[in-house]
Amino acid sequence: ENTGLQSQLPLEERNYGATAAQVRQGPLVSVSRNGSMKRAYVTAAVLCYVNLINFMDWFIVPGVLLDIQGYFKLSDGDTGLLQTVFILCYMLAAPIFGYLGDRYNRKIILGAGVFFWSAVTLGSSFISEWYYWIFFLSRGLVGIGTASYSTVAPTIIADLFEEGKRTTMLSIFYIFIPVGSGLGYVLAAGMADVTDDWHWAFRITPCMGGLALVLLILLVPHRTQRRTAAHRALSISGTIRVKAEKPGVQRTAKTTWCQDVASLAKNWSFVWSSLGLTAMAFVTGALGTWVPLFLYRAEVAQGTEPPCLQESCNSSNSLIFGGITIGTGILGVTAGAEAARRLRKINSKADPLICATSMFISALCLYVALVMAQTNIISTFIFVAFGELFLSVNWAVVTDILLYVVTPRRQSTALALQILVSHLLGDAGSPYLIGTISNAIQANKVPSVQWSFWSMQYSFILCAFVGVLGGGFFLLTSFYIEEDRKEAEQ
Repeated sequence: ENTGLQSQLPLEERNYGATAAQVRQGPLVSVSRNGSMKRAYVTAAVLCYVNLINFMDWFIVPGVLLDIQGYFKLSDGDTGLLQTVFILCYMLAAPIFGYLGDRYNRKIILGAGVFFWSAVTLGSSFISEWYYWIFFLSRGLVGIGTASYSTVAPTIIADLFEEGKRTTMLSIFYIFIPVGSGLGYVLAAGMADVTDDWHWAFRITPCMGGLALVLLILLVPHRTQRRTAAHRALSISGTIRVKAEKPGVQRTAKTTWCQDVASLAKNWSFVWSSLGLTAMAFVTGALGTWVPLFLYRAEVAQGTEPPCLQESCNSSNSLIFGGITIGTGILGVTAGAEAARRLRKINSKADPLICATSMFISALCLYVALVMAQTNIISTFIFVAFGELFLSVNWAVVTDILLYVVTPRRQSTALALQILVSHLLGDAGSPYLIGTISNAIQANKVPSVQWSFWSMQYSFILCAFVGVLGGGFFLLTSFYIEEDRKEAEQ
């Protein structure tokens, strides 16, 4: 059937999105006609490198957040707004670049995005302390540049490799997210310590971005072969239906988007698991932004660290937290995927139960870490590490839940909705919300080192409650998952 279809495919049909990267069954996808497997691996390596520095740049701000807060004289609420502005611009720009990536040359979009965010990041390192609003604007612009890469690069990898290798290569590509995030903390804190000037943290990733741009130009093919719409349909359904090639089907697909959304709203496994993912994103966003600064305030409150009265502050907490993020990210994603693979053979509800259990344990670890911060920093680091580890367990499992409870032809819509909701209600607002609550607590108190710590501690407790709420959402998913999976298979 595959051979018969391929002989009938129109060569000029080139609309291919990221759908095939999300499905588990499909035809063999050939590498570009003039390319080779070696060229495909080189291209994937370049894209992985760019993904690494992409997320390094993403987490530079949290790595030197204390220095930035002191330099621009920002309140906790304004400081949290920095990451919120970045995420909002990233979230809103991603669908636009996804649309452009389906229709125009993806190499040009990648190169333009890398050049743009590198230039803006470099420029932000020269902003005067009197123009803090320009720094906020620059972080939003960096989010737009980041979106141009994150939405296009996975589709190139999906087109370069056949189904089995594609899954492996995409897994390697995504594993650079926690690695890059952790290295962002390490780079920022390390440069601030070495140079005694936090501005230099924003001058390294642009240089790495320049190298990435050269590699993109020299090593990535100008045009990468895209699977046609008919190939995509085959990869989703596994069968040929001549009616799908008739004129009019495309018009029907365009007019049924609202119906697909309405159908997804009735898919309770999708709804509850998406809300669980939103809770995960909320906690992750808050932790990623505030943990180093919170730990510093805890040390000052205990008297083990003097208050920072100079421009360059102690960044050791960012270095340690960066290392924790790298290790727990890799270990958590790997352990979660393996646990799900094994436990599915025993219990058909294993996936949501794994997610629920890990969320409950993570929430408990984070709560204990908050309590221990008053007396023992080492114990706090340990419990924060366990909290992040159990959060990381869920990332791959949640995606897999969506892929088998949603019918293939609705998976792209489902993924788009899930990403939008998880960012909008999750990590886009949690850093700002935590900072605003901290501000509100301090507003009625006499300024002091203790209340600076307590206000952040009390506001952070919200993350533990949201984690428990997320575990409840995944438990609700387990009640519907068998029925929804059968319906999707039918």
